[in-house]
Amino acid sequence: MDFRDCFGRDPEGVWRAPGRVNLIGEHTDYNDGFVLPFALAQGVSVAAARRDDGVLELRSLQSPDPVRVTDAKPGQVSGWAAYAAGVAWALREAGHEVGGASVLIDSDLPQGAGLSSSAALECAVALALCDLYGIEVPRPELARIAQRAENDFVGMPCGIMDQSASLLCAEGHALLLDCRSGLSAQVPLDLTGLSLLVIDTRAEHELVDGGYAARRAACEKAAQVLGVAALRDVEDLAAALRVLDDPVLRRRTQHVVTDDHRVQAAVGLLRAGAVAEVGALLTASHLSLRDQFEVSWPEADVAVEEAVRAGARGARMVGGGFGGSVIALTPVDREERVRTAVTEAYADRGWEAPRFIDAVPSVGARRVS
Repeated sequence: MDFRDCFGRDPEGVWRAPGRVNLIGEHTDYNDGFVLPFALAQGVSVAAARRDDGVLELRSLQSPDPVRVTDAKPGQVSGWAAYAAGVAWALREAGHEVGGASVLIDSDLPQGAGLSSSAALECAVALALCDLYGIEVPRPELARIAQRAENDFVGMPCGIMDQSASLLCAEGHALLLDCRSGLSAQVPLDLTGLSLLVIDTRAEHELVDGGYAARRAACEKAAQVLGVAALRDVEDLAAALRVLDDPVLRRRTQHVVTDDHRVQAAVGLLRAGAVAEVGALLTASHLSLRDQFEVSWPEADVAVEEAVRAGARGARMVGGGFGGSVIALTPVDREERVRTAVTEAYADRGWEAPRFIDAVPSVGARRVS
């Protein structure tokens, strides 16, 4: 990142925030449930310096057009810059005195792959602005501020998982996060003899458009009908399904409740060192996301099927759905077979070749210089 070429001066620091993969527990976050993400080695880096004129000047090495923002309000900034501008807005809304800054952004996360590049951008910018202006915010609170930027400034009704994962994850661990209380615990993720392979299906997703919001609205409606604060509070699934007349609401509820249970089961297996056995939970989660929550897509379904057929212990789509990536838990000696099988299946269908990323549980957001 050549900061001087862009802004004519050296940066005051560089901050980096990782993308994430959610091992299991999808669409449970905004239902106040449990999730189990881990941070990737790939992420978003931000070099920044203070400005005295109140302007937030944003440049990205992945985009040719700089953006200059002054005290922007929701709806006034669009595209990638909205995530960064939204963080400055949300910090001010939380009572923190944040002024101008020159910000240069670089990323090695594939956009549209469902690996939370937006939350990584938010968290890197949040850390940079806090450091530049001497603001101390506990990380769980900073995750909430970044989430508000995405919810209220960008207009994407995401849960708290992505920002929490980017800020709180530890190397070699997954993060068990209670999305209602905000409490979290580090769970060892020992991959000895195994690998976690991200398969970017090259079907890009865009969650600001209606499908994600529709699923969230359905969950809220189901909770209202059932008389609970959120679907996390459903204790008797069979009884709840009898109450719900709408077959769509029944399917949505069944996925959320069972995936919440799968998170707890996965945590038990990881703590017992039975990591390979988590694979069956991954595949079960994918089938539920495909059939009950209806957010999968053809490239993901083929990737899961072919990965398991080629020897993966299990696989599932990750992220909000409608495009993005699949994660496969694979014995190391079968990883190449999995890559080949998925690639050949895509070629047979005339699809763009998938992209593969080794998913190594990594450290959370930090200042790097």
